[in-house]
Amino acid sequence: MTTTRRPIYVLNGPNLNLLGVRRPEVYGTTTLADIEEAVRARAAAGGWDVEFHQSNHEGVLVDRIQEARTEGAAIVINPAAFTHYSIAIHDALEAAELPVVEVHLSNVHRREAFRHTSYVSLQADVVIAGAGAFGYEMAVVHLLRTLKG
Repeated sequence: MTTTRRPIYVLNGPNLNLLGVRRPEVYGTTTLADIEEAVRARAAAGGWDVEFHQSNHEGVLVDRIQEARTEGAAIVINPAAFTHYSIAIHDALEAAELPVVEVHLSNVHRREAFRHTSYVSLQADVVIAGAGAFGYEMAVVHLLRTLKG
């Protein structure tokens, strides 16, 4: 479905390209391609397009956030390891001035202590952690309601 609305940007950080094979006991067996397909379907059902991206490079994600600032309607972001130390991503999200949903596949609060700190959460309107791949769909549903209003 193609709309004239600005798309929802779905951004994924380092190692998420390995979903389905990397630590399936923690991250599940769903691949990033599976997540993209589900997100696109959920967004399309609400009349929205999606820009879906993954990068292992912090600066590329900052570039995408800055692109979303002028081209997007909202951001769903799973910053992965960048969650815990990227002030650059924090600052880019702050400058974007868009609705932001932070997503984590695992419940980061039940894991190592260093995973309990998120610079991204300081800029997120909503944080979804521990819902697995379905967390992305939950994020889109939230944004569909937010953008509708």
